[in-house]
Amino acid sequence: MPAKQQQPVILITNDDGITAPGIKNLVEAVKGLGKVVVVAPDKPQSGMGHAITIGTPLRLNKVENMFGEVEAWQTSGTPVDCVKLAVDKVLHRKPDLCLSGINHGANHSINVLYSGTMSAAMEAAIESIPSIGFSLLDYSFEADFSAAREYVFNIAKWVLNNNKEKRLLLNVNIPQLPAAKIKGVKVCRQADAKYKEDFNERKDPHGKNYYWLTGEFLNFDKGKDTDVWALKNGYVSVVPVQFDLTNYTLKKQLEKNKFLK
Repeated sequence: MPAKQQQPVILITNDDGITAPGIKNLVEAVKGLGKVVVVAPDKPQSGMGHAITIGTPLRLNKVENMFGEVEAWQTSGTPVDCVKLAVDKVLHRKPDLCLSGINHGANHSINVLYSGTMSAAMEAAIESIPSIGFSLLDYSFEADFSAAREYVFNIAKWVLNNNKEKRLLLNVNIPQLPAAKIKGVKVCRQADAKYKEDFNERKDPHGKNYYWLTGEFLNFDKGKDTDVWALKNGYVSVVPVQFDLTNYTLKKQLEKNKFLK
């Protein structure tokens, strides 16, 4: 009789913190696909990007009964710290898949550089762990994740069953629509878009100035193959991401210039 196939190990993390509804919905969506282990920040860490903790001690504590029978840990560190600690101190091995999210709010276009959600997934990919970051375009604590759970399950299952690329990294954004109104999935490129930022100057009760970051999202990209276009038109966007930031076109141009010889 053949040996029983071992369940895949799925690491789950996020940047909104271990108590966020998004991570609870992510666990619910995929707990039937393998052995799920949660290692997440003990507080919100949005916008932390790929930050790691090097100047202060990191705390790692087991959390009971937060996700039913699913093993869960919370850390005092960043989303990237969570992945590092999970591999080294919790799992003592690389998981078969890392899922980050479900983020409350968009992580399309330039947001991928700032996002703690995507940085956690990227850290896993750096360690040759297939990984996916999931985001729902709804910032509300009361957001409806029912449609998101369906797409999370299908995409995660496909990666587990079909992926041959160890450094696979996907950025998945889900529109704020009921499942019946989502038109399907589009594999996209990252849109050329950014925030026009402004620091709103205010005064605290002591009369001292402080600043609150605000801004307007500007999309310069008119292409119909971008994540911004897909989401605006009712599709789930899937962007394959890489962490090699080399501009190969410019590299070839520079190599032709004699002044660099």
